[in-house]
Amino acid sequence: MMSTKVRVWDLPTRFFHWSLLVCVVALVTSAQFGGEAMVWHFRFGYAVLSLLLFRLIWGVVGGRWSRFASFLYSPAAILRYIKGQGPSRPSIGHNPLGAVSVFALMGFLLLQVGSGLISDDEIAATGPLSKFVSNATVNLATFYHKDIGKLILIGLVVLHVGAILFYQFKKGENLVRPMIGGDKETLIVTPSSRDDASSRTLAILILLGCVTLVAWLVKQAG
Repeated sequence: MMSTKVRVWDLPTRFFHWSLLVCVVALVTSAQFGGEAMVWHFRFGYAVLSLLLFRLIWGVVGGRWSRFASFLYSPAAILRYIKGQGPSRPSIGHNPLGAVSVFALMGFLLLQVGSGLISDDEIAATGPLSKFVSNATVNLATFYHKDIGKLILIGLVVLHVGAILFYQFKKGENLVRPMIGGDKETLIVTPSSRDDASSRTLAILILLGCVTLVAWLVKQAG
């Protein structure tokens, strides 16, 4: 059978993916330095929040394989996949484990950013929304943000990278190349994700709207 190229990941999804990676690395790095670097820690945190809000919207209106509906699996389907009882053919978009990874990373990143917004280390870093919640909530958020959430995210990232390496060297499936170029070689006849000028323009408008919303939120808190 002849293989064919399918546009799996549209440009906005690829931009989100690599931008999020850069911001998360910058967040972890700036947190280790502390001091004046915390100014950038907050800025990267706002960037991550903007990106996550964008992805939530793009997961509904984006390209076919970027939509959450394309990789929503039941617990039973995920369990079958883990047991090796899933379809033998490669997935076009996210397979069941990939989907779990995506939702886990997004969920815990939202929780990490949210807890950071209401944290206060009582030294130099105070979340812009901390004044709107009780001291008990601030203390709980600070504890989670510094001592729990960070470790969970690092663990999820390590698992994510490990899964990429596993598929590359054990199954011969390169998961990185499609996230760079957008296309995937497949024997399966399937529609491509929409990735034209109009969809990219829509993505830019959505992202600008998310950035504006986060900036407004921070300004109101200041």
